[in-house]
Parts: sequence; C-alpha cells; structure tokens
Amino acid sequence: MTFDLTIVWVLIIAFAILAYVVMDGFDLGIGILFPTLAVGPERDHAMNAIAPVWDGNETWLVLGGGALLAAFPLAYSIILPATYPPMIAMLLGLLFRGVAFEFRWRDAAHRPYWDAAFTLGSLVAALSQGITLGAILQGIRVANGAYAGGWLDWLSPFTLLTGVSLVLGYALLGSTWLIWKTSGQGQAHARRLAMKLAVGTVTAMAAVSIATPYLHYDYWRRWFSMPNVLFTAQVPLLVIITSAIFVWGLRRGAERLPFLMTLALFLLNFVGLGISVFPYLVPRAVTIWDAAAPAASQKFMLVGVAVIMPVIIAYTSWAYWVFRGKADTHGYH
Repeated sequence: MTFDLTIVWVLIIAFAILAYVVMDGFDLGIGILFPTLAVGPERDHAMNAIAPVWDGNETWLVLGGGALLAAFPLAYSIILPATYPPMIAMLLGLLFRGVAFEFRWRDAAHRPYWDAAFTLGSLVAALSQGITLGAILQGIRVANGAYAGGWLDWLSPFTLLTGVSLVLGYALLGSTWLIWKTSGQGQAHARRLAMKLAVGTVTAMAAVSIATPYLHYDYWRRWFSMPNVLFTAQVPLLVIITSAIFVWGLRRGAERLPFLMTLALFLLNFVGLGISVFPYLVPRAVTIWDAAAPAASQKFMLVGVAVIMPVIIAYTSWAYWVFRGKADTHGYH
C-alpha cells in the first residue's frame, strides 16, 4: 500500500484553514458587529470575550499559508499573484484590527477612533478573505505553470458575493460567541442579532451554492451527475437540519448550541468547497499532485509539523479551557 504524503499535506492545510476560519472568524465577527454594540460595558464585555484568544487564533493562518508555500509551491506561486490586492488588504485589515484592539484600552481619549479602526480592520479582513476564496473558486488563468491573468481578474460579481457571504458568516459566529460568553443585555442583543444574521448567512450560502455550478461544467457534474448527487444532496439537507436546530436552540435560550450549529454550517460549507474543487488546488488548472513539493521535502517538513501542530493544539485548548467562563469588563487592560 502506497502512503500518499500529498494527501496528508492537503489534510493538514485544510485543517489549518478550517481552524483559522472558525477561531479567528468569531473575533472578526465581533469587530464587524462592534458599531451595533452600546458604548461602554457592552463593548468592553465583547472585547474581553475574545481578549485571551484572538491573537493566538491567527497562528493557524500562519501555519496554513506556510504549509501551502512549503508543500505546494507551484500553487502558492500562482494563487498569490492572482490575489495580491485582496491578500494585501486582508493583512492591512488584520494589522489595523490588532493595533486598535490594544490601543483602545491604553488611549481612552481616542477610543471612538480605535473602535472605528477595529471595525474597519475586521470588515476589510473578512471581505478580503471571502473575495480571495471566490477568486480561486471561479478559476485562475494559468499558462506555462504561472499566473497569466490581469491585476483585477479577482474582482467579479461572484467574488463580491462570496466576500459578503463570509462577512455575514463571521458576524453570525461573533454574535453566537457573545451569546455564549456574555450575559444580561449584551447577551439579549446578541440573540436578536444572531437570528437576523442567520437568515442572511443561510440566504447568502444558498446564493453561492446556486451560482457555483454555473461557473464551470465540472462543478455542475460533481454536484448533480449520478451517482454523485446521491452523496452531494446530503450537504444541503444537513444545512437545513442544522439551521432548524440553530433556530430551535436560539428560541429555547441555549447559550452554546447556536455557536456549535454555526460551526457546523461552516464545516458543511467547507465540505461543499471540497466537493467542488478536489483534487485541484487551482481549479481546472493545477492538481494537488501537480503542485506538490518533492516527496523528500514533504517527509522532512512532516517531522516538524508532527511536533509543532500538537503543541499548537495543546496551548490553544488550554487557553480556551482556562478562559471558559463568562467575560466581564475587567478582563483586559
């Protein structure tokens, strides 16, 4: 039996990306929702709900990006030039978000400006990530193993749709995290936001799902040809079931269930993305095997990841466990 290291590296990168989207998604979501929160204790509660974990969450972004460069250098060399503008915007957004997070506590006289920067950085980062995903999904022009498109090929109605969809999804994650981590009026406000955002997120998911098969015939075939459809039909069915459980939990006053169901929606979206693109890293142009680094390099790097990834998982789990209680206004200064 042949052990395919390329598949192992795909799974490692997929896990890192999903971990980043899930973990950094809710604090980006809180930033997006920040203008809707009342100035004072409500905003302070929200900030303290993410203070112990927000910067550690971005470890997964570094791991995913670094692993893509090391394990699939050809794909990295194509995707990055094709998406330079949204990638740069994402990094600047994350930078603004991080600086604003720290300085809003230390420069109270200018706190409204730092709050605005926190929101703007979170919104730009989330929108850029969604646009980048849409740009990859709609296809990248490749010639002779290099990017052959223009400066604005990443911009289209479809990529804007995926960008807005991810903004809504992150905002939903943020609202459900606040339901879990806060109490009182702040929690009640988060519940009201969560119901509206759930409707928007599921609607946006449906719109992206309907549009995607029309991008390429291959997407259509993967989703609707027999016998594929017997499997792929389970994804929208599970989305409906998950959404129903979300609404039920929200109306019953559950604190953790809405967040867990939102995570399930993101996981189902991730599965749908895998159905559409596998085994391509650059859809219709470069497969995972075309882009893979030499087997010797994959083995060498796997030793490092086998040591580093359990450490990251361990300290991340420990941080979430230590700060598992409700947030208050005195947790971060």
